[in-house]
Amino acid sequence: MSRYIILLLSFYAAVCHGHKLRQNGRQFPEGFLFGAATASYQVEGAWNEDGKSENIWDHMTHNDPCIIKDCSNGDIAADSYHKYQRDVEMMRELGLDFYRFSISWSRIMPTSFPDQINQAGVDYYNNLINEMLKYNIEPMVTLYHWDLPQKLQELGGWANPHIVDWYGDYARTMFQLFGDRVKYWITINEPYQVCYQGYGDVLKAPRLNLKGIGEYMCGKNILLAHARAYHIYDEEFRPSQGGIIFISYSAQWYEPDTEKRYRCCRRSQPVHEKVAAKSAAQGFARSRLVELSPEEVEYIRGTSDIFGLNHYVSFLVYRNESVYGSYDIPSFSDDLEVGLYQKNEWLIGESDFTKVVPWGFYNLLTKIREDYNNPTIFITENGFASRGGLNDDDRITYYRLYLDAMLDAIAEGSDIRAYTTWSLMDNYEWMYGYTERFGLYEINYNDPERPRTPRKSAFMYKEILRSRTLDFNFVPEITTMTIDDGH
Repeated sequence: MSRYIILLLSFYAAVCHGHKLRQNGRQFPEGFLFGAATASYQVEGAWNEDGKSENIWDHMTHNDPCIIKDCSNGDIAADSYHKYQRDVEMMRELGLDFYRFSISWSRIMPTSFPDQINQAGVDYYNNLINEMLKYNIEPMVTLYHWDLPQKLQELGGWANPHIVDWYGDYARTMFQLFGDRVKYWITINEPYQVCYQGYGDVLKAPRLNLKGIGEYMCGKNILLAHARAYHIYDEEFRPSQGGIIFISYSAQWYEPDTEKRYRCCRRSQPVHEKVAAKSAAQGFARSRLVELSPEEVEYIRGTSDIFGLNHYVSFLVYRNESVYGSYDIPSFSDDLEVGLYQKNEWLIGESDFTKVVPWGFYNLLTKIREDYNNPTIFITENGFASRGGLNDDDRITYYRLYLDAMLDAIAEGSDIRAYTTWSLMDNYEWMYGYTERFGLYEINYNDPERPRTPRKSAFMYKEILRSRTLDFNFVPEITTMTIDDGH
């Protein structure tokens, strides 16, 4: 009964924020694609097997293990390196149209450069791709999902402008090796998180904590690297391979606090002018915000065939002079000049890692449609964290509400063509280790065989994919997961 009440309250909150929910039997558009996602470091394991070299997460977790919440690492993780056939079997059980995974740069290029190609790494990804295609499951490949080779980090990583060339060489090699079968390429996953959390703060490897400086240096180079990969594909490979290439951004919805709405989110002064003025006042010889030249802007412009969107959370925002003193100076947070918070009633379940705010998802999709000329959107990540267990009713509630909000946006004209759940199975959740679980399939990390067991939400997702309908009356049960004939 309690979850039913939560569901009704969530519906009410969504309606109060301006869109109308149609709850039963909602059809997805013809040709709409459903998938699931993971990332290499989070599931592969085999961290030093078959010629793979060290990446920044290997280095960090081995040198300072308890920087991670449970003092764990991704050395074995879900052991997907050895269990890719079972992973594909799970994709078949669900009926996925595609599977999004990332390639480990250091598994393919142990030196970080194309002078040495590790054939064992190539074989692993070939085997995975070919096994998927055998069952008509399309591979969607992310070139970079946060696991930079440690050798490149020691050369400055994303703060070194030469990484544009290094990444371009890596991308070209991946197109050469796998592009005959891969038709969906994602260049970089969540550049904001890479730069802000890893270079400006200590929330991701390499934890440089160069606030107000590192994230801006990283940001410029990562955008140029993305553009380099796009142009390489567009000019050298697209004519023969015929795929699409894009970048995936993590975008939150920021709702102005109703009591402090005035001038919260709109400013007349351009960002580069504001940061330049702050930098001068702080004694810097030049702006901390590294600007793009007009030529670089043109080089980046238009370099994404579609809008790749990762979305998990929403925030209430306000502008308040009193918050400035609580930030480190200089810092991105101080440059931003807003306060953020979330409401306690947005929380369901044991974990506070994700909140349930479906109207924020709807508002975000609507904003993208209205402000950016209605681009084609692939939702490349969306999911809910729990603390484990097979009866994950809260995850089911989350998915139903967010898919319902997405269907509202589609009904109003948003060009959304694909949805990707995060994640196919439990994975190593970065600084949270194995304490947070996102998987449709539960991984038993206490068993060296790493068995995969479908959660209740897996049966719900399977039914959505089978019927191409969002049915709130469908009650999933945990039984034996089988593969439907004909998929």
